Amino acid sequence: MWKEEDNKLKKTFEFKDFTEAFAFMTRVAFLAEAQAHHPNWSNVYNKVFIELTTHDKGNTVTQKDRDLARAIDKL
Repeated sequence: MWKEEDNKLKKTFEFKDFTEAFAFMTRVAFLAEAQAHHPNWSNVYNKVFIELTTHDKGNTVTQKDRDLARAIDKL
């Protein structure tokens, strides 16, 4: 479940291994590019940490963030 805090939507995804985590990040990259809305994220082995915020709206959570979060959850 996405958590809204500090003007960001945040979620951690956990996978079987690094390869699955990296494949997920690749799929997210294509979604983000298509929506022209890019996450702040990091990866450590099998975990992907994502934060979404809209920089051009003063670093607040907007519908763009919610739409991307919904699309990511469908992967």
